[in-house]
Amino acid sequence: MTAQPRLSIGLPVYNGEEYLAESLDALLGQTYEDFELVISDNASTDGTADICRRYAARDPRVRYLRLPRNIGAAPNHTHVFTRCRGELFKWASHDDLYARTLLERCVQALDERPEVILAHSGQAVIDGDGRVKVPYAYGLATDSPHAPERFRSLLFEPGGDDFYGVMRADVLRRVKPHDSYHHADRTFVAELTLHGPFHQVPELLYFRRDHPARAERANPGKRARCVNLDPRRAGPLHPTPRLLAEYVWGFVAAVRRAPLSPADRRACYRHLAAWLTSRARPGAGERVEDRAPVDPERLGVSVDALVAGREGRS
Repeated sequence: MTAQPRLSIGLPVYNGEEYLAESLDALLGQTYEDFELVISDNASTDGTADICRRYAARDPRVRYLRLPRNIGAAPNHTHVFTRCRGELFKWASHDDLYARTLLERCVQALDERPEVILAHSGQAVIDGDGRVKVPYAYGLATDSPHAPERFRSLLFEPGGDDFYGVMRADVLRRVKPHDSYHHADRTFVAELTLHGPFHQVPELLYFRRDHPARAERANPGKRARCVNLDPRRAGPLHPTPRLLAEYVWGFVAAVRRAPLSPADRRACYRHLAAWLTSRARPGAGERVEDRAPVDPERLGVSVDALVAGREGRS
């Protein structure tokens, strides 16, 4: 790693001891090595701190930061980004897994395509034991050269995990930080699409873990999820209708802020109006892990063989 790493990985975590070490192994075993890994511990009460300190002690690319109190998942995501130095940036989750070449292939895609602002890869959902549960075919038109088409696709098409792609940090600084209302991650990515196209590496390199303690599972209600994102959402001042209204307004505000031509801005508003006045087709916004499980043999790929940090381990 150079004194100024090219890529920063920000890993916000709270009570992630069950899968954290496995995820860190996957990140630190990447074929692309010019990165820093900044961990922001949201005042965990389990063994997370000990795991983080152990990894920081043995790998100089790891920086461990511990917050004095739990500020919520959304502010912690913003905080860890502000502590990173790279020209490229990626958020990582404490429980996901990554094939050895994920970072290499995403950085390569950005280098070869200067107009692209975010690169990600093919992905699948895995269970708590690392078995493939759901393969995922990416269907969003985020690679379109036209901002209104990218925005329309993200409104109406299901799926997409681009929040965890490799991004250009200068673009990330120009969008509104991740908020804590219902589906705030969706409006955040929508605003990113208005700044430039994405690229999907056509390889299965990212494995999102689904398990009972995952935030969406542990907090099934809309308000509970929002309070997990930011404890300030608790209480009578943040009823569910407000959280839903903020979600809608998040799209409107994203279009208002984006560097669009008048014609493109009008087109985005038309797509938003169509989305508001008609129901998205069945399955829109569906979480891929909620679909029926499949036999991992159908994928023709072994997660163990792809994921970094597992080769050569007894």
